[in-house]
Amino acid sequence: MDSSSSKLRHKTRAVSKLALFLPLAICLWPLDFIALAQTAKRRSSAASQSSYDQLAKRAKEARDANRTDDAIALYRQALKTKASWAEGWWYLGTLLYDLERHAEARDALQKLAALKPDGGPTWALIGLCEFRLREYQQALLHLMRARSLGVGGNEEIAFVANYHAALLLTRFEQFEGGFEILSSLARQHPANPAIVEAFGINLLRLPFLPPELPPEKREIVLRIGRAADHFISSRAEDARVEFDDLIKDYPKTPNLHYSYGVFLLRDMPDAALQEFRREIEVAPKHVPSILQIAFEYIKRNEYATGLPYAEQAAQLDPNSFPARNALGRILLELGQTERAIKELETGVKLAPDSPEMHFALARAYSRAGRKNEAAKERAEFMRLDKIRRGQREGLQSPIPAEPRQPPSNPQ
Repeated sequence: MDSSSSKLRHKTRAVSKLALFLPLAICLWPLDFIALAQTAKRRSSAASQSSYDQLAKRAKEARDANRTDDAIALYRQALKTKASWAEGWWYLGTLLYDLERHAEARDALQKLAALKPDGGPTWALIGLCEFRLREYQQALLHLMRARSLGVGGNEEIAFVANYHAALLLTRFEQFEGGFEILSSLARQHPANPAIVEAFGINLLRLPFLPPELPPEKREIVLRIGRAADHFISSRAEDARVEFDDLIKDYPKTPNLHYSYGVFLLRDMPDAALQEFRREIEVAPKHVPSILQIAFEYIKRNEYATGLPYAEQAAQLDPNSFPARNALGRILLELGQTERAIKELETGVKLAPDSPEMHFALARAYSRAGRKNEAAKERAEFMRLDKIRRGQREGLQSPIPAEPRQPPSNPQ
């Protein structure tokens, strides 16, 4: 009996000791598993990095050897391993662009844009892909974004992107914006056939892309485009001869006299006014000609003479912010400050991104003694003007220029 009791007490003590150790062991098991998992993760990460390095190296070798299909496949594999590899998305996108696989190229470049949204060349190529896909509104939005960011000195991308932006501005009837870009391109690339054609379409204010141009319009488009190229290239006499011949051959063609007047305006303003008036004879409600006359009289400080033209332009096209600008500035100089402010405020609402509108409104507020509002408008003018100058001068992109370029053919 005593022996049995002793054995029982011994077993009980053993079980009690085991019970004391069990919770500790249970607690240590997860720690062991966590340590094992972390080790496995580190090994997996190291293996992944090694795989990425190898794939990136092979992709570059394939690209350098012009084995485009192999390079695309390798870049895709590497990007599955490391989706944050910005350079990989750029090369994948441009390789696909070169093969005219524009939807795939756009998708790859959008990945890069998400990683680095300030890359002007990236947005330029996205816009060019969208142009090819006939997604014209998105294309214009992204091409203009590229212009505001700059393309980091990549002249080929800049030319192709600006050319297509000008085409789309013309197609969407933003003719003045398209004219500004084409003028800059023509100075850099005189007698370029693509620019000559685009200039002709723009000056005749035809909302078409070149392939959409009606065949019967092609001759006059090319002739007026050549005349514009002469003017831009400082061959004024050749341009005048071309325009005079055009007017003889097409005396009633809308926008022809207007276009001639635009080129005469700087050096021969009286002759320009005569052409604008002739345009109004052809088309009595031709707002651009009416506005040009109003602005010329503003330049001459002949505000009372310019007032009826500015009022007529605003009546004919209430949504024209240049008309509101001209009318507001004239009214301000004629002492009608409150009415001027009303017109200029309307103009700012119509064109919140126009530095000229904010500058004119700042002057009007200052004249009215509204100092805080004037200061706010001046600050907005300076911000927008900096962006405008950046677009004209081609500011360097915050991202280094990507090394691969798209095809040089602007079409």
